[in-house]
Amino acid sequence: MDSYIHRTIEDKFLRMNKFFKVVLLTGARQVGKTTMLKYLAKGENRTIISLDNDEVRYLAQADPALFFQKYRPPILIDEIQKAPQLLNRIKYICDNSDLKGQIWLTGSQKFSMMKNVSESLVGRIGIMELHSLSRSEICGYKVDEPLMFDIESLQKREQLTMPTSINDVFAHIWRGGMPQVQTANFEERQMYFESYINTYLMRDVMEIGRIVDTVKFMRFLVACASLTSQQLNLAHIASITEIAQATANNWLKLLVSLNIIYLLQPYSNNLLKRLAKTPKLYFWDTGLCSYLTKWPSSEVLLSGAANGAFFETFAVTELLRGYAYSSIVPDISYFRDSNSNEIDLFVQIQQSIHPFEIKLSASPNKRVVKKFDVIEKSGLLRGNGGIICMCETVLPVNTMDYLIPVNLF
Repeated sequence: MDSYIHRTIEDKFLRMNKFFKVVLLTGARQVGKTTMLKYLAKGENRTIISLDNDEVRYLAQADPALFFQKYRPPILIDEIQKAPQLLNRIKYICDNSDLKGQIWLTGSQKFSMMKNVSESLVGRIGIMELHSLSRSEICGYKVDEPLMFDIESLQKREQLTMPTSINDVFAHIWRGGMPQVQTANFEERQMYFESYINTYLMRDVMEIGRIVDTVKFMRFLVACASLTSQQLNLAHIASITEIAQATANNWLKLLVSLNIIYLLQPYSNNLLKRLAKTPKLYFWDTGLCSYLTKWPSSEVLLSGAANGAFFETFAVTELLRGYAYSSIVPDISYFRDSNSNEIDLFVQIQQSIHPFEIKLSASPNKRVVKKFDVIEKSGLLRGNGGIICMCETVLPVNTMDYLIPVNLF
């Protein structure tokens, strides 16, 4: 695997593999789950089985005991949601062995799968989520420590990352993080995303969501893509898609479960009254999002009206990826009150709220950090924050806030 791209989550996966008997890696189709696990299994005598294979899937569904007689641990089972019948047998294997990391699972349908997993394997399984490639993974640099926001941590992280330009950032945004498009030309990229939607996504939504009207679902998908980084307005999406709002809600839940869309929840606290209750919508992969909204090149996207929305989507999802793979899991939300005062990101680590604005600028207006005063005025504990932007280096705005280059994520 000479062209293998190392994933940030590898070390965390191996740590969990030494602690749990079963490790499950979830994530959207084609983001590289199986590729990563095959790489980590090199040198092991680990059986690798895909439940996309009809004969293997039938055996797994019909006779789980016989399946594990034929395919003995240590084993990697790909797309476990296709044979949930295996989970009780996996529980039996775990309960009769003290060996760690004997069973690796992958799955790409989060919600339906998690219900079965949590019921069958509670206490026996470690669960992690892999997303399409981050920019740092593509560039090949590794940052071991979780992202923190004091000046020393930011400057230390800056030494480990690569400087970037706005053209480079938008080239990544337009291309996205799917492994197969990293070296693709324009025609190959177009064909890849067309195939991805028709071969994987539409097949999954028909199987899981029992969706028959794929034309309207495609229209719904495009409508969601056109609204990335905006507050969710289901009534508006349902109206332009010509479906009932309840249907739109069900389809949105399906896209979240397939790791296509992420809903960033609004901050909620009794000390802050009249807060928004509507999440913001983001596409996990900006390449898929730019394909759906028909941006023909990164240059056109950069100069277009949606450039700020795509830059915010990039910054938010890069931050989410980083924390998903790290040793700490903060609460991440956004702030908006009834007067439409908004702060793009709240990152709560322990009791401290770290506030951030995201600006597509190399020298944003520093006065926007005045909005952060709402935290202390409400009696909450305020941590370091700042403006995530295209500046070249970390720069203080005041004693608490900094201009932060987006490449630090």
